[in-house]
Amino acid sequence: FKSTTHIPLKMKEEIIIAGFGGQGVLSMGKILAYSGLMDDKEVSWMPSYGPEQRGGTANVTVILSDEKISSPVLDSYDVVIALNQQSLDKFAPKVKPGGILIFDTDGIHKRPTRDDIKIYPIDAMNATLEIGNSKAYNMVVMGALLEAMPYKLPMENVIKGLKKSLPERHHKLIPLNEKAIEKGREILNK
Repeated sequence: FKSTTHIPLKMKEEIIIAGFGGQGVLSMGKILAYSGLMDDKEVSWMPSYGPEQRGGTANVTVILSDEKISSPVLDSYDVVIALNQQSLDKFAPKVKPGGILIFDTDGIHKRPTRDDIKIYPIDAMNATLEIGNSKAYNMVVMGALLEAMPYKLPMENVIKGLKKSLPERHHKLIPLNEKAIEKGREILNK
């Protein structure tokens, strides 16, 4: 007798987003974390940035899981997003085999060469020009992340995460952010 009981796979995504301060790295992480909470996941959000913040390096580690998270400190990641060469050099080697690397091609002179991971180069800055608002840069990147991740966050939870992390005076920008997220998803599917 064979059991036909389906045992659901446990979900855990360990993600780092890294770039220069002012690129919306920490905001992306916060929106991702809030979106995970809205989807009833266990969440860890751990920012790290230099004293300069804007213009200095910044990164944020986000863990989304079905189970309790034992530590927010990681040595390797399921998904790495690198928004500048310095971040790419530092974190590309830390993508777990079979993992995902997304990087913005703007300003990258040395591309990753690993063949044991999925690599997605995106031109997020050019996409913001197509949308007509460079402030939507991080949401274009967020769209690419949401499309690439095996765990699919429901869009309504991402919007709730946006509302939770944006001050109410900026809620009028949510439709623009939604458009930018969709643009990021499109870029990844090209």
